[in-house]
Amino acid sequence: MNHSLQHYARLAAIIAVVVGCYQVLHPFIPAILFAAVACTASWPLYRRVLDAVGGRAALAALLMTLLLVVLVIGPSTLLALSLADDAAALFDGARSLLDRGPVMPPDWLKDFPLVGKSLDEYWHKLAASREELNALLKSLFEPARIVVLGAGKAIGASLLQLAFATLVGFFFYRDGELLVQSARAILAKLAGDLGETLLGTINGTVIGVVHGIFGTALAQAAVALLGFVIAGVPGALALAAATFLLSMVPIGPPLVWGGAAIWLFVQGSLGWGIFMVVWGLFAISSIDNFIKPYLISRASSLPLLLILLGVFGGIVAYGFIGVFIGPPMLAVGLTLLRLWTDPPSGRAP
Repeated sequence: MNHSLQHYARLAAIIAVVVGCYQVLHPFIPAILFAAVACTASWPLYRRVLDAVGGRAALAALLMTLLLVVLVIGPSTLLALSLADDAAALFDGARSLLDRGPVMPPDWLKDFPLVGKSLDEYWHKLAASREELNALLKSLFEPARIVVLGAGKAIGASLLQLAFATLVGFFFYRDGELLVQSARAILAKLAGDLGETLLGTINGTVIGVVHGIFGTALAQAAVALLGFVIAGVPGALALAAATFLLSMVPIGPPLVWGGAAIWLFVQGSLGWGIFMVVWGLFAISSIDNFIKPYLISRASSLPLLLILLGVFGGIVAYGFIGVFIGPPMLAVGLTLLRLWTDPPSGRAP
């Protein structure tokens, strides 16, 4: 009986420690996960930097952290701030637009081949019901304002997480070898001979997702940003961010550059509108066919639904920083599930 009491007491103490550790680390989980994903994906580069500085781990970790800030965290911070500013500007612009009355279609629309006359008539019908439309839209302003405020708070929290991720990333780089050795020891106890396989699978999956999905999305967003800036489209950074997110959907980017082209046409900038359509078709949407084959590896077998759930679920769970956390986490989970259902050599982990 005394032995049983001691056993339950030890178990309760372990549970209390685990719960306590979780409560302490819970606010920093997004930062830790982001740093883990970033460091894993860039670990081969860190090894080269480490060799270049003569094996001084602290200096190599500092250089990689600075590189992470310049290439990922800094632009993400500027993008998050730009999204907040553009959302507020869009909210105010929509309110002032409604106060000015309905927007009439441009004169050239009715002369557009095939569908121009029908679109012009339909647009005039919408403008005729201005009072009902304005009342409906104005009733949505308060919910929209609440959403914008909530998004602003989420962006602020994500920026704080990015700052913590910078600090965590430095120690992950510097002490990465020790952390990997500890992970090997833990997995060896949990999974036996498959521990090393699990670690390699996790590493390869994270690198595949980051390089394949985010590398392609970043390339499309950069090309889109260049096109928006050249054409003089307002809110270019926000539109580039939307391109980054929607590039994970097959028809996503055309929704963004197509909307920008329509806005240019409505403004009477026919030439720039045509430029935006050509740039969107042959630069933004086509770059996927050239970049992805060079970047993607295991990510090529990821279901589209998994990618979408990872992106938007990550945003819901962790805010803006969740964009970089969600897909790798779900990809690792799916890969481990596949390994469990079809283990090598017929052995279950």
